[in-house]
Amino acid sequence: QAKMSRPLQARRLEGIDKNIWVEFVKLAVTYSKVNLGQGFPDFPAPDFLQEALARALGGGNHMLHQYTRAFGHPPLVKVLAQFFEKLLGRELDPMTNVMVTVGAYQALFCCFQALVDEGDEVIIIEPFFDCYEPMVKMAGGTPVFVPLRPNPPKDGKLMSSADWQLDPAELASKFSERTKAIVLNSPNNPLGKVFSRGELGLIAELCVKHDVLCFSDEVYEWLVYDGKQHIRIASLQGMWDRTVIIGSAGKTFSATGWKVGWVVGPDRLLQHLRTVHQNSVYHCATIAQEAVAQGFQRELMLYGKPDSYFVQLPKELQQKRDWLVKSLDAVGMKPIIPEGTYFLVADISQFKSDVPDVPNSDEPYDYRFTKWMVKNKGLAAIPLSAFYSEAHKNNYTNFIRFCFAKEEATLKAASDILQKWKQEKTS
Repeated sequence: QAKMSRPLQARRLEGIDKNIWVEFVKLAVTYSKVNLGQGFPDFPAPDFLQEALARALGGGNHMLHQYTRAFGHPPLVKVLAQFFEKLLGRELDPMTNVMVTVGAYQALFCCFQALVDEGDEVIIIEPFFDCYEPMVKMAGGTPVFVPLRPNPPKDGKLMSSADWQLDPAELASKFSERTKAIVLNSPNNPLGKVFSRGELGLIAELCVKHDVLCFSDEVYEWLVYDGKQHIRIASLQGMWDRTVIIGSAGKTFSATGWKVGWVVGPDRLLQHLRTVHQNSVYHCATIAQEAVAQGFQRELMLYGKPDSYFVQLPKELQQKRDWLVKSLDAVGMKPIIPEGTYFLVADISQFKSDVPDVPNSDEPYDYRFTKWMVKNKGLAAIPLSAFYSEAHKNNYTNFIRFCFAKEEATLKAASDILQKWKQEKTS
């Protein structure tokens, strides 16, 4: 049998074949009794959204089963434009300033493929959602990393995600004539940090000074706690013309499997994203877009009112966050209290003696700990070092990430596992 002698793999895939989610989702499915690893709710999407989908399926409009406009179902892009006009304080054209994507994941992919070229540098703030680095590399760019640095409170209180901050001089040093873009994720996954106006102002000032784009991943924009405010960097001076905002119906409406996302930004940037979109996925599911459009129409009418889902959901999730914080703190896994998102990071230093050491292992400790925990305790989480570059990951191997967007019964089951584990440690 003849064999091909030439390499099969495209060079752009070299070194990015491994994926944390493939490995750890498989472990969770195989071993976990309680899965607080992958970031999806195990509670239902809101009734009004499910009812909208049912109407779209059975309402007699057979065209909802066919193609719609490639760059976004007209009812959806129109209502998104209306909504973001309120949020940004500027007029938007739904046909040129909004594009619908297959989840925020494809929105990110379009950004990197359309706007990053060979030799371009892209600044990524650590910890970062893990797809940013491989997507930069697939576009031919070079990722440049700058970490958020923890500043623990001196009064003995639990650390907050706000205690993880950028060093202004260090950040400024990463900008150069080769810098094409910076990726901003606020609220941040995995840390739950909500960037302050001052921090965003610093980033904006550097973007304007160096003529750099901003890919602003805002999928958790409504999930902000303790009275904090999510500030959109595109609303700051000089930033609209250089920012692509990325959003997600999956996170906004607790329906991650629907895979409806969007980008909002100036036409001069989005025209290039449309080129990538039309030559890759081309089109997103019409019925899902119709249901999401109806969900936004409801929220537009209830904007800022107590009955709004965007008001109710963060209140519910803040209670779940507080439950998990209390459970982790009680057993000695010190949580970092998140200001937003589905996630919190916990320090596992006091549990290190539970996990057998592996001589000559090059696997980070948090990976080994998390694998041991799911196999021996039935509790699934994600190692924090998965959200760091190779250069920095060994500095953050005493932390793991939990998802608290779960039913109360799921969080109680996790608490029971932790309590039993603590009792075993002290007996």
